Amino acid sequence: MKAQMRPIPMVVLILGLFVLLACAPKSVAPLESVAPGERGAANAGSIAAQPTMAPLAMDKMAYQGAVEVAPESPAGDRMVIRSAELSIVVGNPAQAMESIIRLASEMKGFVVSSSLYQTQTPEGAQVQEGTITIRVPAERLDEALGRIRALVENPDTDILSQNIYGQDVTKEYTDLQSRLRNLEDAAEQLRKIMDTATKPEEVLQIYNELRQVNEQIEVLKGQIKYYEESAAMSAITVTLRAKEAVAPITIGTWKPEGVARDAIRALIRAYQALVSGAIWLVLFCLPVALPIAIVGWLIWQGFRRWRRTRKQMPKSEAKPPES
Repeated sequence: MKAQMRPIPMVVLILGLFVLLACAPKSVAPLESVAPGERGAANAGSIAAQPTMAPLAMDKMAYQGAVEVAPESPAGDRMVIRSAELSIVVGNPAQAMESIIRLASEMKGFVVSSSLYQTQTPEGAQVQEGTITIRVPAERLDEALGRIRALVENPDTDILSQNIYGQDVTKEYTDLQSRLRNLEDAAEQLRKIMDTATKPEEVLQIYNELRQVNEQIEVLKGQIKYYEESAAMSAITVTLRAKEAVAPITIGTWKPEGVARDAIRALIRAYQALVSGAIWLVLFCLPVALPIAIVGWLIWQGFRRWRRTRKQMPKSEAKPPES
């Protein structure tokens, strides 16, 4: 009789966990949408299919469906990810990039990426251009933009574009926190059940369930950390253009900015088209056309020789005999 009564506490604990999690608020989305959870759920499904482990399979469905929706945060507590993009004209792009790097360091930020390269103006001159992305504290975004704009000589003409973006991720962030709390509660309950389990197969199944929950917890923590860091550090992408690349052509006091520049660009494109056509003619057309031309010439020569031979034949041979 004692051997038959030993499993009863385990069943009571499992049913208690099922009732507790079944009473939780309705879920927003199943946790199987997380990639690691999908892999783990497939493994656990084959174990839960065994008849001796049906209660634990029901328990898994209970805690996976118990994802509550957190209430919306008040307007003052909203999480917004801010970023900005600028395109400016500077006298020396390399020096301007160094200034932006120092700016990020002074503001306790960091450089995400930077690129400095050579480009050619329509007139054929070689100039530098660059692109740099930095992250600065979100509360100092406006200050950083002001200091970057101060790098130009004339704000009216040298600031080509400026865009500031904001993404409200409050709902996504609170949803992740709610899912994380529910998974942590489920993991704690599974640990308690595993401490009281006696059968090896039950311990193994609970361990697999706990491992899957822990994987999903780590994924949610990573997503939450990403939102927190993105909201705390705003990204600024700056495109640096040299004055020579955008300076108008000047002839005395006359500045034919649009017409002359378009004409020069059209002339360059025309030369490029001619050179490209010559390359195609030499490397493609001639190798293809030459064998065809040789065969055609040989056929024509043979036809001319045949006509010349017929003209030189006597009339008696050319005409058939009369009957």
